[in-house]
Amino acid sequence: MAETDRRKLNRRDILLAAGVAAAALVLWLVFHFAGRGTGEQICIRVDGKVQGTYRLDEDRTIPVETGYGRNVIVISGGQAYMKEADCPDHYCMQQGAIDQENETIVCLPHKLVVEVISGSTQEKSSSGGVDAVAQ
Repeated sequence: MAETDRRKLNRRDILLAAGVAAAALVLWLVFHFAGRGTGEQICIRVDGKVQGTYRLDEDRTIPVETGYGRNVIVISGGQAYMKEADCPDHYCMQQGAIDQENETIVCLPHKLVVEVISGSTQEKSSSGGVDAVAQ
């Protein structure tokens, strides 16, 4: 009898684990895909200051030279990626292409952030709206 109870407990454990895994997958899918759409522009910031915004539907090469270093961002086929950087680690170049809203490429040594935004996001941030509140 003890062996029969043991098998039932194992089945229940498996069902519980499968339920938890399914719930985790559903939550991941919701957070991964909810509220994200293809962006219209990229916003380039260096040390928190906007250096420029560029449309993703216009192919171009954007050199960014600052006191921190040099980066080259390429927009091609509706995506943006870091083509060149003279930072020591080149992690920014390994981050791949971005085209979804709120995706970013970050070059920490150069204090550079490339973020995909929508047209309405740009209007809000250029009109002096609050970007974040910290306590």
